[in-house]
Amino acid sequence: MLLLSATGLAASSPFDGRWDITIRGDTSHAWWLSLEGAGTPHAKGTFISDHFGDLNKIDEISVNNGALTFGFRHKEDGVEIHNVYSAHLRGDQLVGTAHREGSPEPAQEWTGVRAPVIRDKDDGSWRESQPIELFNHKDSAGWKSLTPDKPFGWMVEDGILKSTGGASNLISERSFWNFKLHVEFRLAPHSNSGIGLRARYEVQILDDYGKPPNTHGNGALYSRILPTENASKPAGSWQTYDIRLVGRQVTVVLNGKTVIDKGEIEGLTAIASDANEGKPGPLMLQGDHGPVEFREIVLTPLVK
Repeated sequence: MLLLSATGLAASSPFDGRWDITIRGDTSHAWWLSLEGAGTPHAKGTFISDHFGDLNKIDEISVNNGALTFGFRHKEDGVEIHNVYSAHLRGDQLVGTAHREGSPEPAQEWTGVRAPVIRDKDDGSWRESQPIELFNHKDSAGWKSLTPDKPFGWMVEDGILKSTGGASNLISERSFWNFKLHVEFRLAPHSNSGIGLRARYEVQILDDYGKPPNTHGNGALYSRILPTENASKPAGSWQTYDIRLVGRQVTVVLNGKTVIDKGEIEGLTAIASDANEGKPGPLMLQGDHGPVEFREIVLTPLVK
């Protein structure tokens, strides 16, 4: 059962709080914004978008005449790039644009809503429903491309779902809320993939055997929750994920070791294509970052 508040976090400034952002005309990406002290000299914020990927600290934040402006500065090939986001409140929505200063490209239009308070907790009250095999070992039935205009890039061979590395991300045709998920995967050397929970929160898949754990490594909730250890196997080995998601709480077991235990998900990660955090969402398989194979994908809904 889904329990959430229709309103978001309390805010001292009308712009403060967490915002889930939908981009006009773009169904393959969603953004997330968190602001604190907007309109004061001590304003700070973080932002996740398809342009940057990571959980980025905002370089500049200002409020003038009821309008919010925030931005980022970085260099590309020695040239300073300035990305600017502008927004105003329209009722309970944040309505804005994004553009690169000096670029002839038209600005992107976007709309933000306050991230919902999700009250479901992994408190022992959830029971397992009937398991669902999301991969039939024959073809890609039950899955579709997130970006149909790009090469599909997936095939099934010897009962294994394989991405060539430059594939589209896949999303399941069915959507889910609370669940446990068993996945068996194998990576090529130096490859990178991920599993998008509700098409919003990425559990990273990465060839990082023997390296220290970090928020971008295997077992991490990408850019948000650090795994307690690196439980990866070498590239070319079959590995397992057992993931449990209830509300905003996620537990990640990598190769039999619990590396995240009921970690609290603050908000969207860069893989997100669906900003509606209070609703069920599909499962996503990342195929555009490198070769990856899956041989088992079994999801068990959790219900009251």
